[in-house]
Amino acid sequence: MTMDIMNLAKGMLAQKLGGNSDAVGDVMNSLLGQGDKMDIGSLVSGFKDKGLGDVAESWLGDGENAPVSADQLKEVLGGDQVAAAAEKLGTDEGSLLGGLQDALPQLIDKASSGGSLLDSVGGLGGLGGMAKKFL
Repeated sequence: MTMDIMNLAKGMLAQKLGGNSDAVGDVMNSLLGQGDKMDIGSLVSGFKDKGLGDVAESWLGDGENAPVSADQLKEVLGGDQVAAAAEKLGTDEGSLLGGLQDALPQLIDKASSGGSLLDSVGGLGGLGGMAKKFL
């Protein structure tokens, strides 16, 4: 299931940027996970650490997804990583962040449909704690 979700994200971002899905996949993996696995726990923990836990939590539940700004994404993902990813894709940071603004909330929402991921680990705090165990 995780691979299908990652493939969905690659397709969404590749379509938005007009790029090659393999290159987009490499960028997604470097920004969001390891190999074919999206690391939702670490990503949500990063949002929480930057004071954006409520945004990430909205994506995990079944309600409406809260928006995230390009600047917020850049802060969570890291400016250097975003710059390197944009360069690898042959696009500018604004376009990459714009694509991620659309794709990321949907991606995490689909990965945690029904709120089951959030509920199964004891809420957002539990998810953040789980992520830290792997660091």
